[in-house]
Amino acid sequence: MDLSVYFKSVIDMDRCAVVICDLSHEIIYMNPAACARYVKWGGAGLVGKSLLDCHNAVSRERIRQVLDWFRESDTHNIIYTSRNDKEDKDVYMVALRDDNGGLIGYYEKHEYRAREKEPLYHFGRE
Repeated sequence: MDLSVYFKSVIDMDRCAVVICDLSHEIIYMNPAACARYVKWGGAGLVGKSLLDCHNAVSRERIRQVLDWFRESDTHNIIYTSRNDKEDKDVYMVALRDDNGGLIGYYEKHEYRAREKEPLYHFGRE
């Protein structure tokens, strides 16, 4: 069974933006939420471009530092990078590793802290 279609679906169904980069910082995938969130900067057209080009000098250096930290140990896999009070979320960078623990890339994980407003088991019916 090819699980890749299932893993892609997990990412695509996430309401949070997911931008996946390889070790050269090339954006290799954006889920639909990321394409919509970053539409004014190019949306899906950012795939194939450098993530570093989307950040200022300070942020570029931080991204490089995190990648170096990920490379130090296969136990270095997630780091808290910022808080966005306006959106009530915390942001992390997460290492992506192959089956042998080798670093293959990274992505940014958004965790919203606001309480869900949707009713439990609301199927969108009146």
